[in-house]
Amino acid sequence: MKMGGGLKGNRMMILSDIKVGLRNSMVNRPKMKLWMLKALSMVLLWGCFTQLLALRGMFTPIILLKDWPSSDSRNSILGPSDVLTLHRPPKRVYKNNGYLMVSCNGGLNQMRAAICDMVAIARDLNVTLIVPELDKTSFWADPSDFQDIFDVNHFITSLRDEVRILKELPPRLKIRVDSGLYQSLPPISWSSLSYYHNQILPLLLKHKVVHLNKTDARLANNGLPLDTQKLRCRVNYKALKFTSEIEELGRRVISILRKNGPFLVLHLRYEMDMLAFSGCTHGCSEEEAEELTKMRYAYPWWKEKIIDSDMKRREGLCPLTPEETTLTLRALGIDPNIQIYIASGEIYGGKMRMKSLASAFPNVVRKESLLKPEDLRFFLNHSSQMAALDYIVSLESDIFVPTYDGNMAKVVEGHRRYLGYKKTISLDRKFLVQMIDRFTNGSLAWDEFSSSVMEAHANRMGSPRPRTVIPDRPKEEDYFYSNPYECLDQLDQPDKPITDDDHMINPLLSISMPIR
Repeated sequence: MKMGGGLKGNRMMILSDIKVGLRNSMVNRPKMKLWMLKALSMVLLWGCFTQLLALRGMFTPIILLKDWPSSDSRNSILGPSDVLTLHRPPKRVYKNNGYLMVSCNGGLNQMRAAICDMVAIARDLNVTLIVPELDKTSFWADPSDFQDIFDVNHFITSLRDEVRILKELPPRLKIRVDSGLYQSLPPISWSSLSYYHNQILPLLLKHKVVHLNKTDARLANNGLPLDTQKLRCRVNYKALKFTSEIEELGRRVISILRKNGPFLVLHLRYEMDMLAFSGCTHGCSEEEAEELTKMRYAYPWWKEKIIDSDMKRREGLCPLTPEETTLTLRALGIDPNIQIYIASGEIYGGKMRMKSLASAFPNVVRKESLLKPEDLRFFLNHSSQMAALDYIVSLESDIFVPTYDGNMAKVVEGHRRYLGYKKTISLDRKFLVQMIDRFTNGSLAWDEFSSSVMEAHANRMGSPRPRTVIPDRPKEEDYFYSNPYECLDQLDQPDKPITDDDHMINPLLSISMPIR
C-alpha cells in the first residue's frame, strides 16, 4: 500500500512539473519569437551591408584622387566639379540588335582610344557590348585583362544610360561562339558610322554575335555627329578609370614629386622596340644598328623592313635621341633644377645614352627610383600597367614633353587639353633636327639656336586650336584624341611665345630649386 501511494504521489508531482513547464513555455514563447525576429533582422541587415560594400564603387563619391597635390586644383585630374557623388544613371531602353565582341590591339593607349571608339559604335548600332579583350600577343606580351587595368564595374555602370555592357556573353550565345557560329572580321580603318550601319549591322542582325578583331583607328576623326564625339570623350575621361591599386600607386608617385616642387614629364621614346620598329638608328653604333635591324626582321607583323634612317630623321619621323632632347630642353629654357620624370620603358643604351641629359638636368627620376621594389613587384612584366602609372603622372605634371608622337603622346596631350589646356610642348622634330645639326657642326651659335627653337614652339604649347582636317588622308590630319575639340571649353587663349621675361617669372620654365 505504501509503495502504491508513493508511485501515485510521484505521478502527481511529474504531472504538476509538466503543467508548470507548459505554462512557462506559453509565457516565454512571445519572447522567443521576438528574439528570433531580432536575429533574422540582424542577418538581413548584415547581408545588405555586405552587398553595399561590394557595390560601393557605384554609389560612393569619386574621391580616389581628391588628395592629389597640384599647383592648380582646377587642372587636376579630378577638378571640383568631379568630386561629386556618382549616381547610377538610368538604363537606356532600346531594342538590342545583337552582341558586339572586340579584341583590342596594340599598347595601352592605342587600346584605350579603341575602347572609346567601340563604345560609340555599339551605342550607334543599338547593340550590347561585351567588355573588350586586351591585346596579349603584341610585342609586350602583357597578360593583363581589362579588369586588371580599368575599374570594370565603374566602366559598365557609368555608361548604362548609353549602351548595355556585359562582362561576358549570355550562356546560350557563348555556346554558339564556342561552336564557331559567329562572324569575325577587322573593320576598315578610319570609317564613318555609315560603314558600320551598312556593313556591320546586317552581320549582327544575321549572326547575333559579331567579333571585331582589330580596333586601332577604326573610327574617323571627323565628320561624325556631335553626340558621338562627346560620347568618345565621356568614355575616355569619365568611364575609363584605372583600378584603385594603380591609382593609389600613381598618387604616391605624384606626392613624392610634389614634395620637391614642380616637375616635367618627359615621354622619352628611345626604347629598343621603338627604334627597331621605326628603323631610326641615328647616334647608334654599327653593332647597335645591326641589332635593331635583326629585331625588326624578327617580327613579321612589323611590315616595313627596309628603312632609310637618315631620310626618316630629316623628315622628322624619328624619335629624338636623349642627346637631341637635352639640347632641345635647354634651348626652350627649361630650368636645369626642375625634376624630370622619365615616362618610358628601358632606354636603349642605358646610362651611357642618358649621360648628357642627367648632366644638364641632375634631377632626373623614374618610377623605379621613386618607389621601392616591392611597390612595383606586381607590375613587373605588365607593361600596360606600368604605362598606366606613367599616364597618371603625365596628366598631373606641370609640363609634358613627348619626344615622339606615338599613341601615349597623343592621348595624354588630348587629356591635358580636356583638363584645362595644361602645358604640353609638341616638338617640331623636322625643324629641330635641322637646327641641332647646324648647331653641332658649328654653323649656328647657341643664342641663335635657342631663340629659333623658342620661336618655333611658341604656338605648340597645348593651347586651344581647331583640329586640322585633311580629307581622304586621315593618317596625316590631327588625331581626334590629341585634340578632342568638340569636348573642350573654348578658351580664347592662344599660345604665348616664351620670352626672356618668362624665364625669370614663369615658375615652370625658370625656377630656383634646391637639387635633391
